Parts: sequence; structure tokens; C-alpha cells
Amino acid sequence: MGAEPMSAANQIRAHFVLHRAAAQLRGKSGFSLDVNLALPGKGITAVFGHSGSGKTTLLRCVAGLDKAKNGVLTVNGESWQSEKRFLPTHRRPLGYVFQEASLFAHLSAEGNLQYAIRRAGQPVLPELYDRVIDTMGIASVLKHYPEQLSGGERQRVAIARALLIQPRLLLMDEPLASLDAPRRREILPYLERLHETFDVPILYVSHAMDEVTRLADYLVVLEQGRVVAQGELGEVLSRIDLPFDFGGDAGVVLQGTVAERDARWHLSRIQFAGGELWVRDGGDSIGQSVRVRVLARDVSLALAPCDDTSILNRLPVTVAAIGDDSDEAMALVRLKVGDEFLVARLTRRSVNHLQLEPGKQLWAQIKSVAIVR
Repeated sequence: MGAEPMSAANQIRAHFVLHRAAAQLRGKSGFSLDVNLALPGKGITAVFGHSGSGKTTLLRCVAGLDKAKNGVLTVNGESWQSEKRFLPTHRRPLGYVFQEASLFAHLSAEGNLQYAIRRAGQPVLPELYDRVIDTMGIASVLKHYPEQLSGGERQRVAIARALLIQPRLLLMDEPLASLDAPRRREILPYLERLHETFDVPILYVSHAMDEVTRLADYLVVLEQGRVVAQGELGEVLSRIDLPFDFGGDAGVVLQGTVAERDARWHLSRIQFAGGELWVRDGGDSIGQSVRVRVLARDVSLALAPCDDTSILNRLPVTVAAIGDDSDEAMALVRLKVGDEFLVARLTRRSVNHLQLEPGKQLWAQIKSVAIVR
């Protein structure tokens, strides 16, 4: 997946160095954030990392809630922070969605939205208001108060409120973290629609890989306050040289198109730059663009194609690199397939048995593939 060069006018440029002194309590240590980022000024950039990696601190610096010494922040050509300038939070044209919806309890959902309209830096046209309501699917709950709403409904109202401010940047800090699994599944399609409907760049903080693979265009991986990787989603997820353990979530995301639907077996054939894959039919129409996720643990390798197997998906691949896994008995193998990459997680014994090395050609057998939704 090649990226177009980002001009300064279509880019989020952030450089923050922030040190917090060690706590007085025994066993507590200080925290340092040191990031230097050039991010796309459009689409969804996911900021991913384990708890304590600095994700929320980074968002707070972008929002101006934490002031980083010598910080620099430029959003699509507009300076929000520099050596001589610090725009306070209330003057930064941004929306912020927290883990909790934080709606005003004494106002109805509609009242919360009207509050945002009064805060907007420019008039909110009726067309925009209707589009926000429709995208978030909240027309039926506008007269309800927060206590009458489900967790998912409250969060959709909170997102709508942030959009009506007409922000130039939308910050979302683990917006699904407080929801149970059914509510998370309920709200994810609305976040996808948000991405497709509004031309506002989004910084999306999460430690949930299923959210990242479904929503993100660009990925930043943080660990202990430092950036260990950044780039297009597919590029970063296919790397095996990172000092970061994705664990059971290691794998890749491929962009493809529905080429065929097999009604008899309830399967869909997905074409992508490296070939084609059969997946469970989810009702997507022919020609529709979809993302598919292939986990490293579901990829096995063979020296020759095998027809006497239950595995439907077999692709010719070339070994690109072999790297270490967090488990000493395992290895990660990066595989080139056409213009794309897969990752396989194998035992080191299997790597030795197959005599794998960069450039070797063989077959990948993919046990499970899922459309990301």
C-alpha cells in the first residue's frame, strides 16, 4: 500500500516532549513522552499501545490540556503550538470524545447538541445538523435525557456533539472502552459511517486491535512514551522487526473487493493485490470494497500446493524476512504475495525443517480469514 506524499497543508505535525516527575510513593516512577509525528491530515489515525504507553497523554497534548515543553503542533497548515505560540484548549478548533460520554445530565440529547451548536465557531447549517443526526442514528432519542439512553446511544450523542462544533480535528480517546461487547458491536458501524461521511481528520486512541483493524487508515504504535512504528495500517501490521509484541493479534489487514458470491456454500471470493481469498459470505455486494484480516497464527506453509486438505485458501508466496517472536520456540515469517504481505507464526523447528530463508518460494495455507466488520 503506497502512500501519497503529505504536503504541510494536508498534514498533522506534532512534536511533544513531556516529563512528569517521579511520584513520592515507593515503587512509582516518572513518565516521559517524546514523540515526533507527521500524520495524514485526513482519515483515521489510530494511536495504539498497551496501558501506560502514553496514548492519552499524547491526545491531551494535542488538545492543549497538557503543555509539553517546546511542543510543536501544526494541523493542516495552521499552527496551534510552537516556541512562541500556545493556543489554549478552548481556542483550538477540535472535538474531543472521551471514554465516558460526559453528557450534561440536566439536558436532553437535543439540548446537548444545541450546546455544541452555540460553541461552534461558525453557524451550523440545517443540512449539517441533519447529516450528523442521520450518520449517528440518534433521531429517535433526541428528546431523551442521558439517564434514559444506553451506553452506546450516549456515546453516539457525544460524537454528534463533537461533530457539531465543526472541528478541524476530532480526538477520540478509547470511545468504546466503557461499553460491553454488544454495545461495541452496535457502535462500530456508526464510526465507519463517520469516517466515510465527514472530511475531518481523526486521532483514535485504542488498545483494541479489532477496532484498529476495522477503522484505521494510518497507525501509530506507542511504547513507554515513544513511537516504535508509524505508517499505513497494512504496512505497519506486516512488519516483524518491531520491539512490540502484538501477541495473538499479530497479523495483517488486506484491502480487497468482493468478486463473487457462492450462494450454495455461503462464501464470498475476495480479490486483492496478491491474489484471492474465500471468506464467509457476509452479504456484501459484488464490487464492494472490504477489508480482510489474516492472523499470523492461521497461516501455515508448505513446499508444494496440496489439494487433499480442508484449507481453501492457498497462495504462492516468497519469504521476505524471518524474525523473532516473544516466545523463544516460535518465529515470525514475513511473506510477499504479489504486492502485499502476509505474516506467519511458526515454530522454529518448522522454519528449520522447511529450510526457510529470504527469497525462498513456497505456498501459504490460510486456515481462517475474516472480513473486518
